[in-house]
Amino acid sequence: MRFSTFHLLHRFDGQSFKDVYDYHLELMELGEELGFDGVRVAEHHFRDYGVVPNIFHFLAFAGARTERLRLGTGIVVLPLHNPIHVAEEAAMVDVLTNGRLELGIGRGYQGFEFEGFGIDLAEARDRFNEALEMILGLWGQDNFRHEGKFYRTGTEVSLVPRPLQAPHPPIHVAAVSPETVTMYAERGLPILADPAAPFHKVARAAETWRETATAAGHDVAGTELVVSRSVYVAPTLEQAREDQARFERLFDRSRIFNEKSAPIDPKTGKVAQGFEYWQDRYLKGGSVSEDFRWEQLEVIGDPERVIGQIRMLRDFGFTNLLCDFGSTRPIPLEEMRKVMKFFAAEVMPAFK
Repeated sequence: MRFSTFHLLHRFDGQSFKDVYDYHLELMELGEELGFDGVRVAEHHFRDYGVVPNIFHFLAFAGARTERLRLGTGIVVLPLHNPIHVAEEAAMVDVLTNGRLELGIGRGYQGFEFEGFGIDLAEARDRFNEALEMILGLWGQDNFRHEGKFYRTGTEVSLVPRPLQAPHPPIHVAAVSPETVTMYAERGLPILADPAAPFHKVARAAETWRETATAAGHDVAGTELVVSRSVYVAPTLEQAREDQARFERLFDRSRIFNEKSAPIDPKTGKVAQGFEYWQDRYLKGGSVSEDFRWEQLEVIGDPERVIGQIRMLRDFGFTNLLCDFGSTRPIPLEEMRKVMKFFAAEVMPAFK
């Protein structure tokens, strides 16, 4: 099992943008010191939900401050970008960081962001698939030309620079719904499972991926599947439950789960085509009970319980745990450092 940290870079009241960036860069440097394998950074636009509109810029900077960490996008929302730029920027970061880039990609879901770019959310799936084809083509062919529904090169182009990793940086597709998992498993593309999906759904996603990829003729042995979870470990179960309640009081759900986060088509006011699987997920406010989070959603507890949960995820077929230690809570830097150090000391050795 590999361990990575997730960074939404949410901006809380009273923080400057630089405060947010400095906070997370310090945690990334600490993660490298503690033996974490990598980091993943989220892309968002137009609000404090997450203040990294271009992950590649941020990862290039993080790469200059670290030496070993794998540097992951979590995720690049492909429909919001020209895929030629994505291929170029990803390749450049891979070269600058000596082959440490990992490319997490997805179609996105926030209607507010798509509307800001003037892009129809209902086109997200088709735009994503075409963009992915272009990126792989640009990385894999010396001379590449594309004439598609949404994107075109106009003439043959040759990508400069090329990625350092061969044939290209590892790719993971954000997926947990059966339709999405099956679609990309057929191509042998590994998944990054959603943190809001309960354990039984990510288990089914991993099983579906392995069965589908195997049936399609792909060698699944050694393929890394990533699962994202909210993670917290305390010295005792009682302390973990008390801290869980404290964290919930610090979490303003209305800033995260609202109409701007929902996959709403502004033309109809309803869930956009292709997003039916997530019906009401955000409009209901993301409210879940502490017991549900404790039993079905989060990796949380004392070291023994957390190690057991991680072993369960490994048994599901996941080999990289993307740890969100509190991206939506205003936790002081020193407290967050203690949380990460305790996890590294008490949990990670069981998997090394």
